[in-house]
Amino acid sequence: MTGFRDIADADIEQVVALWQTCNLTRPWNDPYRDIAFARQAKTSTILVREQDGRIAATVMAGHDGHRGTLYYVAVDPLVQRQGLGRAAVRAAEAWLAERGVWKVNLLVRSENATVSGFYQALGYEVNPVICLGRKIEDHPALPSTVSGQAQ
Repeated sequence: MTGFRDIADADIEQVVALWQTCNLTRPWNDPYRDIAFARQAKTSTILVREQDGRIAATVMAGHDGHRGTLYYVAVDPLVQRQGLGRAAVRAAEAWLAERGVWKVNLLVRSENATVSGFYQALGYEVNPVICLGRKIEDHPALPSTVSGQAQ
């Protein structure tokens, strides 16, 4: 099952709506900014799959030249359990492999045990690491947003 393609401008509103439906967005992460950021570099993409004329699945993939990372793996709840989540992950892995990336990481929120089981069934395993983070929101090199649309 393939059928994934790069996101197009016309897909953005449907993609954001799907991410919101799947509870993937958070108040501190502007999905429009995330989309714009992923689309501006050759090291990242957002892959989408349509079904019945609308976006049914997405995955954002990127790499730092060493390891790949997956984000925003989403499947419309109306078509879940049909293999679209697995297909999204495999499409992103293929995209990364084409660019020479041989290891993929992803983050799952600790309260989302169901999704952890999904990824483990795909061969992902919990790594004995701690993920640390720091926001650098006010850095002048970061793009700003206005009304949810990236500039």
